[in-house]
Amino acid sequence: MLIDTHCHLYLEDFDEDLKETLLRCEYNDVRKIFLPAIDSETHQRLVSLSQLSNANCELLPMMGLHPCSVKQNFEDELNTVQKFLDEKKFYAIGEIGLDYYWDVSFKEQQIYAFEKQLQWSINRKLPVAIHSRNSTSDCIISVAKFNGTVTGIFHCFSGSLEEARQVIELGMYLGIGGVVTYKNTNLRDVLKEVGLNRIVLETDSPYLTPVPHRGKRNEPSYVKLVCKAIAEALNKSYEEVAEITTQNALDVFSVEK
Repeated sequence: MLIDTHCHLYLEDFDEDLKETLLRCEYNDVRKIFLPAIDSETHQRLVSLSQLSNANCELLPMMGLHPCSVKQNFEDELNTVQKFLDEKKFYAIGEIGLDYYWDVSFKEQQIYAFEKQLQWSINRKLPVAIHSRNSTSDCIISVAKFNGTVTGIFHCFSGSLEEARQVIELGMYLGIGGVVTYKNTNLRDVLKEVGLNRIVLETDSPYLTPVPHRGKRNEPSYVKLVCKAIAEALNKSYEEVAEITTQNALDVFSVEK
């Protein structure tokens, strides 16, 4: 059994072949897919998709405001997130965090929104899915302010070994996806040092497609390729990596197999 801990399956990229995509998940033993939120433009699509969940492939929704969607109206967006959290069941607060890659004109607002949602996660006893593109150190600083009370995943981790150790010391997990299959990544070296105890698998579909499908749309069944790449990097069996990372995901989201 495999778990994709981060997949935007509700986006339009999957509209034409959603049924086939889910069948490929079942065929590749991907039994749970966690769906991170972006903003109000797609929240309802996310919730609607999660209602298609079944015993063969569970679709488990998160709720939050993505840092790239923190603009002038971010307070309205946060209010919308809170309303969804009050009305429906979600398995995490996410995708939240900081993004300094595209635009830093709303940096202060990003930090405010991030830390506000971290507090919500504590209040609601939910884990978080953290986006930390070009901002890992600042995300670590924000999480550390809460003195070990935040749980969850640094999604699409691509930081240094030192940052990986800092994340783990906070009690958090590292989300590893298709980037681990790329030639120009340091992730394999980082994983050799930190091991599997705080690792979960993800795809971030439809983005960050693993080799050998890079350049095409990513999909949750490709989490199998991520598992295989980690097994090869650590000189471990595919089955061992699948078992440990699956249990890690079950633990962080407090769900049963």
